[in-house]
Amino acid sequence: MVVLWTDALIYLLMICGAGFWFCVRGRATMQRPIRKVGRSKTGMVSLTVLLLFVCIGLLDSIHFRTDEERSNEIISLLDYWASPIRQNSEKTYSAPFSAYLFGKELMVVDEGAQVWGYPRLKHGAAHLADPDSDLARDVLLKTVTGLAEGFVFSLLPLSLLWLSVRKQEDAWLKQSTGKTVIIVVVVLISLVFTAIELSAHYHILGTDKVGEDVFYQAVKSIRTGLVIGTLTTLVMLPLAIVFGILAGFFHGWLDDVIQYIYTTLNSIPGVLLIAASILMVQVYMANHPDDFTSLIVRADMRLLFLCLILGVTSWTGLCRMLRAETLKLREMEYVQAARALGVKQGMILYKHILPNVMHIIIISVVLDFSSLVLAEAVLSYINIGVDPTTYSWGNMINGARLEMAREPAVWWSLAAAFLFMFTLVLAANLFADTVRDAFDPRRAEHE
Repeated sequence: MVVLWTDALIYLLMICGAGFWFCVRGRATMQRPIRKVGRSKTGMVSLTVLLLFVCIGLLDSIHFRTDEERSNEIISLLDYWASPIRQNSEKTYSAPFSAYLFGKELMVVDEGAQVWGYPRLKHGAAHLADPDSDLARDVLLKTVTGLAEGFVFSLLPLSLLWLSVRKQEDAWLKQSTGKTVIIVVVVLISLVFTAIELSAHYHILGTDKVGEDVFYQAVKSIRTGLVIGTLTTLVMLPLAIVFGILAGFFHGWLDDVIQYIYTTLNSIPGVLLIAASILMVQVYMANHPDDFTSLIVRADMRLLFLCLILGVTSWTGLCRMLRAETLKLREMEYVQAARALGVKQGMILYKHILPNVMHIIIISVVLDFSSLVLAEAVLSYINIGVDPTTYSWGNMINGARLEMAREPAVWWSLAAAFLFMFTLVLAANLFADTVRDAFDPRRAEHE
């Protein structure tokens, strides 16, 4: 097993998230908003979609070397399971569900004559003797088969789960929201099985210029989007929480220094700072080639530094909000009473200030996630984002610029990147709206 830097940070983030949930789920101030999120159909459906993306990203974060002869090749568990799609590349472009190349070529027929036409694909629809007449029927048959397999696969665990709570009248699964989530889970699992069934025989989203499957690229890009959105948060949160609370609570010279730091940082153009940092990383890797013998290690290092730079440049907004909230909380009666009773300042910060700004932290984290995913696409589009060898929606969009200029246009790479990124960002935004409504104390006062 090979643990990349981003893999290790993802594992650390999972541990921190589990620890945070264990600490806050028993707090009375957190139970009401958590229950409100659990009652929201929109929030739970969007969370279910996000969990599907997270599962795919985690599968792509378990890396290992293949064999001794090719010891430098590092693949993930997702790559291993998707080996037929990963290895079955074509010569060049092919449209979704097509059995032929997208462009005409000079072909030699059985009689030795040369004709100008569309060659057959090596892998896509290769099992069909006559694609012109059999393709539509075969696609329909495999779609139905995939849906049936997914439905049967999801039926058994959901049935066991339902039997375990059938005697509990107030069980969450028996409520309207729980039933909706069950339906969504069945639909998602059925769609996943359908995609697996179809992609084993067709390029369901076509191929790119070098003949690589676009569906595989879009699925592999999920991890990059999640890493940018989550690891950047891991870098941003400690800076924002510590500096924001300290500046608002202690005032004086400490407040002035912290304000000077984030004001100065905001005055530096973020794009220039990111570009300079990425250039420094590239120069370092070029000067130390022995430390980066694999392409995936080089790409992972660039991705890690991109997360670090985005985290360093994006903590200032949350820091301002926490400072302003802390300025208000430090004058509240319970804080003044704690001071009068001789409670240590560190304990006041931990027991009184931090729990009462937690709603701001949670709301900011879920709202910033989608913007960070979009930021990766923009940065990769202008070639200062992730490494060009890294699968990402930004690189797919960047590569689709020239493809869209062809005649006829090759549209499926752009459409695939847009579809996957739109689904992830939409689910994140809907869940963020639900969390904001649940955790905002001003909204709770009007309920």
